[in-house]
Amino acid sequence: MEKTEEQKKTIRNEWGQFWIWIGALAAGAGLGLIGSGSIDKTASFIATIYTRLFQLLAVPTITLAVINTLAWFGRKKGTGKIFGHTITYTLLTTLMASCLAALLYFTIAPGSLSAEVIDKGREAAAESVNGISYRDQVLSIVPDNIVRPFLDSNVLAILLLALALGLGLAYLPENEPKKAVLNLFQGLQDLLFLLIKALVWTLPLGIAAFSAQLAAQISSGGIVASSIGKYVLVILAGNFGQALIILPLFLLARGLNPLRVIAKMYPAVLMALFTKSSAATLPVTMDCAETRLKADSKVARFVLPICTTINMNGCAAFILATSLFVMQNGGFALPLSTVLVWIIISVVAAVGNAGVPMGCFFLTFSLMSGIGAPVAVMGAILPVYTILDMFETAENVWSDSCVCAMTDKDLRKSLEAGLRLRAR
Repeated sequence: MEKTEEQKKTIRNEWGQFWIWIGALAAGAGLGLIGSGSIDKTASFIATIYTRLFQLLAVPTITLAVINTLAWFGRKKGTGKIFGHTITYTLLTTLMASCLAALLYFTIAPGSLSAEVIDKGREAAAESVNGISYRDQVLSIVPDNIVRPFLDSNVLAILLLALALGLGLAYLPENEPKKAVLNLFQGLQDLLFLLIKALVWTLPLGIAAFSAQLAAQISSGGIVASSIGKYVLVILAGNFGQALIILPLFLLARGLNPLRVIAKMYPAVLMALFTKSSAATLPVTMDCAETRLKADSKVARFVLPICTTINMNGCAAFILATSLFVMQNGGFALPLSTVLVWIIISVVAAVGNAGVPMGCFFLTFSLMSGIGAPVAVMGAILPVYTILDMFETAENVWSDSCVCAMTDKDLRKSLEAGLRLRAR
């Protein structure tokens, strides 16, 4: 089938954007490797501005997307199907990520750390958590007032509020006040997406800054992983295996071309790599899903905010591998039954990640503290956590994109099957 002029123009624009992004990435890396103090400061300044702007847009994006979707479609069967498919794919992909991490851990078999390395990490580990308990973080999900979650950027608490407001609006009787509230939320969301598109248009500048910042950090020796190289290899191999093998197999099983999906969603994945925040990347992810992947806006605006909060493939792999590593250093026996239990724990913990800074690290620390494992080992991981967090976040956003694409495809199939039945 011959492509129309509009389709050809769209393809040309997408390839043009791709090469602009690659050019910005290369230019930023080159500037970062120069090692100039003024360049590093400028790159850090620009990167901080872009991170702040995306974080600014992330919270209202999650809130308005969930409220509007549930308010307009909350009482329809389609919404239940969207939610069901989202949860199913989230749990399946997260479980596979954890299982892959376990397999890689025992295949690569990281050795135990020396007492000297553990002692050096003891103080760093203690400072990284500031004495906050996991119980307090779980309680923080339930807000005690409507403003605090937004001030604290507590994503799970915001999602809880948005779900309540959206479902509440869906079940309100149809009247003029309800229509006015719905129109207000819809108008705010349309305005928000206009701002997101404008910010995405300027993003090559931000990508160049992020790239320069990372290149400068690597060239200065800020990332050192020699002492725990095999452990790092487990985490990175798990991320790449999940991203390049497991998730594409999920897409193929649903009749989707993985290369096409990544070609449409790469701006979001690349953004996640540098920002290390699924929530901050959400505006770009939603824009790519709607404008490039052509997913149904109802699906994208419902699935992606939820996935950003609970679909943590990279976090599950990190929790599992790091827990095994810490327990091994503490002399814990690791039979198959124990590993299977920790696979389940890692999936549940990842889904319930409260979105705090260093969330996966903190979750693992809390879990290890609870069983009396030597948490000082966590301090030895801190020097490499930044680079691990980058790839984990990119994998999380790629997984979010896959869940959105699969859910959209499934619902389109259901709709087409229903139309065929009616036609008979």
